[in-house]
Amino acid sequence: MVNHIYKTAVAALASLVLVTGGALAQDDSNASLLDRLKGADPADAKRIEREIRMEWAKSGSPAMDLLLKRGRDALEAGDVDVAIGHLSALTDHAPDFAEGWHTRAMVFFRTEEFGLALYDLEQTLALNPQHYAAIYGLGVVMESLDKTDEAFRLYEMVLDINPNHEEAKAAVERLRTRVSGTDI
Repeated sequence: MVNHIYKTAVAALASLVLVTGGALAQDDSNASLLDRLKGADPADAKRIEREIRMEWAKSGSPAMDLLLKRGRDALEAGDVDVAIGHLSALTDHAPDFAEGWHTRAMVFFRTEEFGLALYDLEQTLALNPQHYAAIYGLGVVMESLDKTDEAFRLYEMVLDINPNHEEAKAAVERLRTRVSGTDI
């Protein structure tokens, strides 16, 4: 199952890169924030990232926002079964809400359900191709599956959107030698 989902996720990512020419598409509501993020210094980047996360967390429905909050609260409390329940209800009732898929992917990753995490990340990126946190998550899953080259490319994609993403910077540096095969 993981292999099938992995192939599907890689195919979706390849399609995304081909369709966008390597540049991730931006919708009008987030374009300004993402543009500002790209040129921000590290201090401003943290503030802009918070603004982006707040925008991504808006489903347009108070009931769906409550399911997201409850799912996140349960995840933070370590109650993954409750988190999955709330987030599955959210993705069932609001399948076009990318953040529901992304948050559930984080729960699945924590429970080492990599195939399910990959599927949810694929859904997230189909709905919001510039979701750099989902791209980073996909990179983490690929690295966990020992798909180093794919993980490296995904981390670089994160840095194209958010040059101040500390975890992606560290991952690129950590993997650079393994991918290039030489010390720099």
